[in-house]
Amino acid sequence: MALISFPHHLALLAAAAPDRPAVVCGGRTLTRAELERAADLLARDLAARGVGLGDFVTVALPNSIDWFVSYVAIWKLGAIPQPVSAKLPPRELAAIVELAAPKVVIGVEPGTEMGQFLPADLVCLPKGYQALADQAITDLASTDLPDRVSPAWKAPTSGGSTGRPKLIVSGDPALIDTEADPAVMLSRDGCLVMPGPLYHNGPAVWSCQALLSGSTVVLLERFDAEATLAAIEEHRADVVYLVPTMMKRILRLPDEVRFGYDLSSLRVVWHLAEPCPQWLKQAWIDWLGPERIVELYAGTEAQAVTTIIGTEWLEHRGSVGKVITGEIKICDPDGNELPAGEQGEVWMRASHREDPTYQYLGAEAKQLAGGWESLGDMGWFDADGYLYLGDRLADMILTGGSNVYPAEVESALQEHPAVKSVVVIGLPDEDRGNSVHAIVEADPAEVSTEELLAFATERLAKYKLPRSVEFVDVPLRDEAGKVRRSSLRTERTAQ
Repeated sequence: MALISFPHHLALLAAAAPDRPAVVCGGRTLTRAELERAADLLARDLAARGVGLGDFVTVALPNSIDWFVSYVAIWKLGAIPQPVSAKLPPRELAAIVELAAPKVVIGVEPGTEMGQFLPADLVCLPKGYQALADQAITDLASTDLPDRVSPAWKAPTSGGSTGRPKLIVSGDPALIDTEADPAVMLSRDGCLVMPGPLYHNGPAVWSCQALLSGSTVVLLERFDAEATLAAIEEHRADVVYLVPTMMKRILRLPDEVRFGYDLSSLRVVWHLAEPCPQWLKQAWIDWLGPERIVELYAGTEAQAVTTIIGTEWLEHRGSVGKVITGEIKICDPDGNELPAGEQGEVWMRASHREDPTYQYLGAEAKQLAGGWESLGDMGWFDADGYLYLGDRLADMILTGGSNVYPAEVESALQEHPAVKSVVVIGLPDEDRGNSVHAIVEADPAEVSTEELLAFATERLAKYKLPRSVEFVDVPLRDEAGKVRRSSLRTERTAQ
């Protein structure tokens, strides 16, 4: 094992191949050497503003080259990057800033609506790289920055089912083992196409690990189905990160468009972050081959991880794989472990290491004795040790004495070609306790309620069918496939 700091490792990569593209985004390319120089400049600027070892720096930037420069600059100071959406409502940003107490917020223009609820003395920078890119090289200090190691290499946020923000501070310092294979099946000097938003944990992890492995990161400013395929072809990418929402939109491209791109360079199509309907995964396996389709299940907390390759999935349809890191067990409501085949709550334990994998700020973990923690998912193991997931415990709908899992209903409705996305929630019902309500992103001129319910009847038991259908013309999930069901329920019950 040969552990060195992230900044030291990136500097070595830049010295070895200074002109190799590090990040491509929005028609611009930053080489390794340019990334190193820009991050060094920003790091010195942040240091002058009081940022030092262990400090949080909130990064409220959209997908951009600026985002990567900011992250590397923060690591150079031994500080902790804390990403948030660039489109957060001002009060939500203020709540996160109150938790993190960062020295600087990057991506907020001072005096604007975005910053109106922030402390008056908090330093806000509108941008990282672009704000400093034109500064003369002679302004750089002649001495090198000291080599520092961030005590936590990331600190993403999560609203969870309650909508209240919390920070999930990584238990891993910004160190890399240069003798180990690259993480998440990346390759040295390869190429990752990333269409997901970097303020979410998955896209940020894959992109940072690709950068550290020496791969080029081709970043989309926002997800576009055809643009994703075009980027894979143009840059000969060997890895792409997707969520099922993206997979469906790509699959729904006209055949002449979808089959018109050369995807032969791809080794791995990662998908995660939300349940993948079996029909959708099968379609991708039929298209690209099972050996290239890989799924991962884990929380941002990373207590335990499962993975499954398409070849295994064909023999264990619907599974999210076997445990490869940590431990997982299934328990009943009293905390008793259940045998294979019985569904219960999924509990995880980070038994593969001594140090915690994360620390919460603003929340407490749901725990059992012995270090077991739950993220609120339901699931079961089969006899071969493969894990299958139900819905989140908080999302399950109890209607007329029967349990209905939204993901199953959503999977059935999403098969209809006119449906772009769908979210199923439970609404109060005097007779049944709750009724199943489907919020559907689709044009009512293309599919009626009656047609959609008839379509669902062929796929679902009667008690699982939606009692009501609501059509909307806005996306229900964000670009990372995430949805806040509690907010959707509150909006409808308050009417």
